[in-house]
Amino acid sequence: MANFSKTSVANAPRVELHDLIGLTGAEVSINSLPAGAGVPFVHAHKQNEEIYGILEGSGVAVIDGKEVALKAGDWLRLAPQAMRKFSAAADEGIKYVCIQVKAGSLEQYTGGDALMG
Repeated sequence: MANFSKTSVANAPRVELHDLIGLTGAEVSINSLPAGAGVPFVHAHKQNEEIYGILEGSGVAVIDGKEVALKAGDWLRLAPQAMRKFSAAADEGIKYVCIQVKAGSLEQYTGGDALMG
């Protein structure tokens, strides 16, 4: 078995990468909403925090009842219990990546987890 997986998501409106590339410690999705559209539900999580990166466009997140403006280049971390919903701006779509991981599970990162060859 190879030590890597590769896929292409091109222009799909929503793709979850878990099964496509065999993720074992996170869920990653790529999401696109056209102008004026929104995710049709409010949600929270039991144990997973979410990290959102805005890749293109703009919109708004409603987090625990508070509106947070979003634009390309913004990154947002949400605790599991935060109630959230995302929408594109009325005049512009939004494309974002969502990374979902178990809160508190990161033990090492960057140089602390690197093996030099």
